[in-house]
Amino acid sequence: MSRLAEALEVPLSDLLVPVRPLNAVRFRSRTKFPGREALLDIVSRWLDDYAFLEPERPPCPLLEDLRDAIWAVPGEAAAKARRVVGLDDRVPVRDICGLLEGNGIKVLVVRRQSDAFFGLSVGPEDGGPAIVVNAWNRISVERWIFTAAHELAHLILHAPEFDGAQTAESRAAERQADGFAGAFLMPERGFADAWQQTRGHDLVTRVLKVKRLFRVSYRTVLYRLVATGRRPPTLWPRFQSEYEARTGKRLRKSDEPAPLSQSEFAWNWRTSGEPASLEPHDFIEDRLALLVRTAFEDGRITLSRAAEILRLDLLRMREVALSWVR
Repeated sequence: MSRLAEALEVPLSDLLVPVRPLNAVRFRSRTKFPGREALLDIVSRWLDDYAFLEPERPPCPLLEDLRDAIWAVPGEAAAKARRVVGLDDRVPVRDICGLLEGNGIKVLVVRRQSDAFFGLSVGPEDGGPAIVVNAWNRISVERWIFTAAHELAHLILHAPEFDGAQTAESRAAERQADGFAGAFLMPERGFADAWQQTRGHDLVTRVLKVKRLFRVSYRTVLYRLVATGRRPPTLWPRFQSEYEARTGKRLRKSDEPAPLSQSEFAWNWRTSGEPASLEPHDFIEDRLALLVRTAFEDGRITLSRAAEILRLDLLRMREVALSWVR
């Protein structure tokens, strides 16, 4: 049993305690994801640990104010969501994990070696609202951030469609969630200001500067330019052509452009291929760790229980506890 737990990278207790099935979950993918059931088991236990540490669910204004409304245009829902969390129509989202957790949405970061799975969401009926993001190191941090906003869209726009038995992806729903995520992360007024301010640069530099400001992929910037009519659809091949002329490399579908100049931008793109790449520390959940520390210091849980909840071995948990600073 110990060897099996080690191979599955889960605590031994996970193999011995019955798992509560999740029903109000949206976990869909274009291709089959073989680790689906195992991942849902982990999410279920994680939500139960949260409920143990935080019996009274914190308010979630994003869902309370928006979830039951009918939104014909995803961008309108995104604009309202930004107002609910106190962001105006120019400010970039600097810490999406903190923003979500501060507004009553749980965030779990997992690492699965697959690009068939980017994220999932769980409704409040099953211990959520919660968002799970795949932070595999071959997926850019920008994609992690976009996935979090994309799953927030599903929680707001598609609540009636949450069904754990459904695995097929709805293209219409995915397009709506993408539209919401783009508008939430890169509000139209802020984008218009940034695009105007970068007029003096060539197309490639301009796109990369704007993407860095809003922490989105270069594709998100190009989609916005075409969708708002600022540029024709031929902008895509033009960007491709100008990038290839500058670097000698043609972008494939899964690529993100390499940096123009590391002296101009603080880029660390080697692992993800994302220009102006964000560090993993830019995307980290905080709330569960805080609840665990509080419960331990109050004497409500042992150090070994803290290790189980945070999915750390006991030695690492001791190191964490010793490093806690007031």
